[in-house]
Amino acid sequence: MKTMMAMITTVAIAAGSSFAPTSLRAQENNAETLSAVMERGVLRIGVLGAFKPWAFRAQDGTLQGIEVDLAKRVAESLGVEAELVEVTSANRIQFLEQKRIDLIIGGMYDTASRREVVGIIEPGYWASGPSLMAREGAIESWDDVAGKPICAKQGVIYNQLIETDFGARLMAFAGNAEGKEALRSGKCVAWFYDDSSIAADLATGDWEGFEMPVDALFVNPWAAAVPIAEKDGAFGKILSGLIYGWHEDGTLIGLQEEYDLQSTAWLANMHDSFAYDRTFLAD
Repeated sequence: MKTMMAMITTVAIAAGSSFAPTSLRAQENNAETLSAVMERGVLRIGVLGAFKPWAFRAQDGTLQGIEVDLAKRVAESLGVEAELVEVTSANRIQFLEQKRIDLIIGGMYDTASRREVVGIIEPGYWASGPSLMAREGAIESWDDVAGKPICAKQGVIYNQLIETDFGARLMAFAGNAEGKEALRSGKCVAWFYDDSSIAADLATGDWEGFEMPVDALFVNPWAAAVPIAEKDGAFGKILSGLIYGWHEDGTLIGLQEEYDLQSTAWLANMHDSFAYDRTFLAD
């Protein structure tokens, strides 16, 4: 296992910093979490527990899923054990602030308000945004929804876009189940919701004959997070480098395929961009 000093040295060199004594001291001052992780030999990662296929309880009670796999990869890269801590969207930031976990990999959007309280790691490792689920062949482009009934969930912030930008007739339902059942029974031509949720539905096999025919209108990256003081320290830089590598080498696309999720333009574009950057630098 690398010593703490060796880990910081590697990060500093990778970041292109001049490795002067003052630079090293600054890195050490921002390495409280990483130092604690290395000393205990355990990385505590907050993951969701009911977010299939990203994180969920299997029949044997163990946590499984895409984000669980990523959490284990981080721990393996550090040479420590992974301790998975089940969190919710309501308590994950609190757990990080209270030092009950060292890292969040839990379906969390990168937002300006969250950047004020936690260290958001760039780049994001996943992304999602509003898309459509419809019967195969019913919709080919966003323009095809004009004048047609579209099911959606009440209170979703982007609902108005389907009406104002594309001229659809919105049918809002109190819950996801009601809205999707209306789609299945033919009361609307498409279900308008987050593409990550749609992809998960399609992967279950319960929606044979349906598809996600269009790319998301926009994407919100999902970010890993560390204590805010450590975002630009050794821990934050190590995580950023790992996620960069997952995009570049196709790890994330591989997980998308492994969990039978429909491919997304965002992941493909991130992979192509980082792979291109590497090729350019090699030239």
